[in-house]
Parts: sequence; structure tokens; C-alpha cells
Amino acid sequence: MLWTDCLTRLRQELSGNVFTMWIRPLVAEEAEDTLRLFAPNPYWTRYIQEHHLELISILAEQLSEGRVRKVEILVDSRPGAILSANEQPATTTAALESVPAPMAKPRKEKEETAGKNSRKRQLNPLFTFSLFVEGRSNQMAAETCRKVLTQLGASQHNPLFLYGPTGLGKTHLMQAVGNALLQAKPNARVMYMTAESFVQDFVSSLQQGKVEEFKKNCRSLDLLLVDDIHLLAGKEASLVEFFYTFNALLDESKQIILTSDRYPKELTELDPRLVSRFSWGLSVGVEPPDIETRIEILLKKAESNNVELPRNCALFIAQQVVANVRELEGALNKVVAISRFKGTPIDLEVVRESLKDVLAIRARTISTENIQRVVSEYFRIPLKELIGPKRTRIYARPRQLAMGLARELTGDSFPEIGMAFGGRDHSTVMHACEKVQSLREEDPIFNEDYKNLLRLLQS
Repeated sequence: MLWTDCLTRLRQELSGNVFTMWIRPLVAEEAEDTLRLFAPNPYWTRYIQEHHLELISILAEQLSEGRVRKVEILVDSRPGAILSANEQPATTTAALESVPAPMAKPRKEKEETAGKNSRKRQLNPLFTFSLFVEGRSNQMAAETCRKVLTQLGASQHNPLFLYGPTGLGKTHLMQAVGNALLQAKPNARVMYMTAESFVQDFVSSLQQGKVEEFKKNCRSLDLLLVDDIHLLAGKEASLVEFFYTFNALLDESKQIILTSDRYPKELTELDPRLVSRFSWGLSVGVEPPDIETRIEILLKKAESNNVELPRNCALFIAQQVVANVRELEGALNKVVAISRFKGTPIDLEVVRESLKDVLAIRARTISTENIQRVVSEYFRIPLKELIGPKRTRIYARPRQLAMGLARELTGDSFPEIGMAFGGRDHSTVMHACEKVQSLREEDPIFNEDYKNLLRLLQS
């Protein structure tokens, strides 16, 4: 059976915990050119879509010799399914690790045990500080999260608000705090949920007449972790409930950590009172990782999965995939899958073949010429002066910045970049890249310009 073959390969590709927890329980069925996978709840399907669906699709197409062209992940709401999307809120993940009890427990004891276990199981055990790769883009956020553990509930960082584009490790960091707290204090009351799942649980409690139980569960925590808080926009009843939960926890000096894709004051669609409270503690931004951090992420991910990834291959992948960590890991998974399918070690040829679609897209969207155009428009200087011979500061700084961006985003060599900038020598480009690096560390305005241009080019 195709899915059985896929499971065999996925067991090799993924860590034991991930395979056992997320992949093995899936139910599969084939229909013409489609492989349908069924998961117990929306939370599960979302996780598979974000982290593993691309790899599963590649394996399914390869192992079926092209017969299967599409893989879908659906909530298993068929008759007889263990869980139904309507019956099971997205945050309830107790089924992930549940096993039959050897003997029945008294009702009260069973409920208390289930409550403790469900709180722990909502955290991904792989999201720890030891598995988080730090760089300049996320160092402050990581250090702040560690500090929170030593001063839980302290007003100077409560709430802790992590913001930045998707896929940069905000969820990893907030859950690392929860995992570390539970390791130090196993009886701590920790809850992780997305804003979407908060709404779903609240609505479910209303439908079942269990609002007071919902309030008690949320307001008796030691640590509340809420992802994508901006998604509460438009959910008026849930916003009111979250407002009171937020205040109740702060009044008891209980720690709250929130994430969003934007700085708190930019969340204009939320209740101003709530946005104001988000700013009471500490807000820390998480930026896209620089190339050195991207390389280290790839090497660490490969090592954790017992994959031999040459550094020059990690460099090549890091040069091509710059948007976020999820896409970076997805690219590595694809490279590993192709390498194992062909039965050859990972080298630049395998990497190029695996990322041919990415390379084609980048060739159309990010080039040295495109970077020059964007930089000239950003600084409002003529393009001919940007690549011309003048060395006055008004042109030299943007020129160096453009060279640094070209080196990070295009994968072009120093001589190739030099030729694009009026036939300059490769040593000039190397000096420019080094200068950009030092200016980013010394000059906050220059660093902000660099990050703004990076976002423009990657959007």
C-alpha cells in the first residue's frame, strides 16, 4: 500500500517523536490521483500542512511512480472517526499521546489527570531552547524568554509580546519557555493555544454551557501562551473574554506571552484597551535570520536528523531561501528526500535539482539588477549614480548596501556582483560587504534601512 511505503520513508526522514506523535496516527485513502490523509482535528491538519505536507507529497509522487499527483490533509469527520471537527476544539491535543489506562480511575482523579496531561501535551516537545538557533535577528528575543523563566510574572516583561513575520521562530521561543517551566516545575499550570483556538474553545464552552469551567481553566494558569493574537480581530465576544482573562492573570502576576505578525500599536483592528495593555510589559521583534544563522539552522536540523549536509550545500540553500525558517526547513526536507530517493549523498548537484523550482522563481524576482533598482528608488538617487564611479557618501553608502544585499540574496559571486556595479573589482565588493556588516552593528539607522530593503525584496 502506498501509505505504508510512505510511512517507512517518513520514519527515516523524521525524528522518532515527530513520527510517533504526528504522522503514524494519520489514516489514508487513495482516490484516483489523490492521496487523502485524515487527522483527528483542525490543529493537527494545520500542523501537518505547515511542517510535513510538502515532503509527504514528494514521497507519494515518487513512490507511486507519478500515479499520485496530489496529497490532501483533512479533518476525519467520517462516521466512526475517533474525533470530529465539530466535537473536538482545535486546542485539545490530548489524543496525540493518549493510551488506554490499565484500570478505571475515579471520575474526579481522571479529570484532574487529564487536565494536567492536556496542558503539557499542547506544547511541542521539540520546541526547546537547546534546539533554537540564535543569531543577531532573534538573540534579544531568545535572551528575554530565558529571563522570563527566572522572573516569571515580573511587571517589566509581563506581558511579553513577540512580533515579526511568520515562520521566524516566535512559536518555538514561547513554547520553549513553557517546556522549560514544566521541566523545572512539573505541576506548573501551562497552556498554549492560538488565538483561533481560543475562539473555538470559548464558542464550544458557550454551546455546551461550560463557560464558567472555561474561565476557571484559563484564569488559574501560571503561564498562558497565545499565538497570533491579531487573529482575535472581529471576534467581539471572544475579545471581551480574553480581555478579562488577560486582566485576571496580570492581577495575579501570572506570566503571559503573546505573538503577532505586527508591533502592538499596529494592531488597530483590536480593542484599543487591549492593545494598550499589550504594551505594559515588553515587546521584542524577531527579524528574518541573516545568512550565517540560516546556515547554522540548516546544519543543526540536519544533525538532529542524522543527515550529512556539507557546509557548501548549506550555504547554497541559505542563499536561495531567505524568507523564513519554515521554508528553510522545507527546502532541506526536499533535498534529503531527493538524495535518499536517488541513493546518493547530498552534494550541490542534488541541491540544485531539489530546489530547481525555487531557483527559477528567484531568478525572476531577485537579481542584482532588481536590487539596484529597489535601492535607487528607496534612497531616491539615480540608478546610473548608484552603479557609477562617484565616491561621495550620498552614493557610496547605498552602493555598498546594494552590494551587501546582492551577496546575501542572489548567490552571485563577488566578481559577478562587481561586474554588475560598473565593472568593479571583487575586492571592492568584499570590502563593501564587510562594511555593511559593521555598519549594521554600529548604526541603527543604517541597520533599519537594510532590514526595510530586505523586506521589500522578499515580499
